[in-house]
Amino acid sequence: MTSAAKLVSSAAAVALAVAAQPVAGQSIAERVAAVEDGKVRFSYAARPDVCGNGRNHISFGEGRITWRGHSDDWESDCEHGPVRLVLRVRRGEVRDIDTYVGGRWRESSSAIDIGTVPASAAVDYLISVAEHSEGDVAEDAIFPLVLADGVTVWPDLLRLARDNSLRRDTRKTAVFWLGQAAGEAATAGLDSIVEEPSADREVRESAIFALSQRPHDEGVPALIRIARTNPDFGLRKKALFWLGQSGDPRAIDLFEELLLTNQ
Repeated sequence: MTSAAKLVSSAAAVALAVAAQPVAGQSIAERVAAVEDGKVRFSYAARPDVCGNGRNHISFGEGRITWRGHSDDWESDCEHGPVRLVLRVRRGEVRDIDTYVGGRWRESSSAIDIGTVPASAAVDYLISVAEHSEGDVAEDAIFPLVLADGVTVWPDLLRLARDNSLRRDTRKTAVFWLGQAAGEAATAGLDSIVEEPSADREVRESAIFALSQRPHDEGVPALIRIARTNPDFGLRKKALFWLGQSGDPRAIDLFEELLLTNQ
């Protein structure tokens, strides 16, 4: 390499390093907005029950959820974090988000690396993307915020699920992950979505499905309540269907009661 070429290469490396350094007082949104076209990447701490292979496999919730593909023919190490996001920016707007857990970044001459950010800041940023972006990127933003360590996300998911100004697919995605959030509070939130007459019907049906995915002691009583009392026949029927899939003795008791009542 000639001296001139080395000088150009060194200058480019310095420029990239400077761009990758955190700028005091700037938020993630401001850093991303400064990129007209290209990739932005950053990392944050994952929940203790989250692990991944750095490529195409993420597991969390004591093995209850597996995201992306897997194979029965081989097994790779599952690293406990961090969460790594790659944002593809075009014309100043985020158009795509890829989520990984574990692994390490490849060297890149083009990607802007913000570095490691607080999990709470990452969640705030992703909520904003879900609220204000158009297209699939809004749904893409919801999954990675569920993985963040030390942040209670279900109130934000509930707010997204109830926001009728958002795309239906965004609200349905929020409902699905709300159903995976731990605790009775999430179940109560899902129940309230089903009972809200002004809510989008598909979103209410998604909430019923999400209830069916909750632990039986939480989800089954809520489904039984819907099957007994909801004025919408179609929603009652959905609740009965998922109760039938549960195999729970309380569901069988309800079926017997309904059949005897209608003899």
